[in-house]
Amino acid sequence: MQHTPGLDHPRSRTALRSVQRLVSGYFGLSVLTLVAIVLLRGDAAAVNDAVWIRGTLVVVSAVVMFVCAVRAARGSRPAYRRMRIISTVMVLVIAVIIALPGTFPLWMKIEQGVCGLFLTGVVAILNGRHLRTLFADR
Repeated sequence: MQHTPGLDHPRSRTALRSVQRLVSGYFGLSVLTLVAIVLLRGDAAAVNDAVWIRGTLVVVSAVVMFVCAVRAARGSRPAYRRMRIISTVMVLVIAVIIALPGTFPLWMKIEQGVCGLFLTGVVAILNGRHLRTLFADR
């Protein structure tokens, strides 16, 4: 992996560390949610097929984002781009899930709202001028 110029700048380190923390929060909450889904699996009102699918997909996306956050902090432009795309798409999907009537139980909509807050922070930092400039193709 090529060294990305400016990666050692304090502003870059702070931004990338903040992204890693937010993604870690998203990952942790996603894992806890999957554990809750397993524990509540006998309650059809709390856990339906949509909850199983969404809970699993969120954990997978959180793992991918976590790996990308680590790689981006080491200077990987492709990892940075993947994080920008995944975080933006996930925020949009979360907005749809919260707005959909009846498909997801209230507890999951609340959990997704918190995930959305983590990811909105990620989107804001990743799309800020400093990191966009840092990871711009040269």
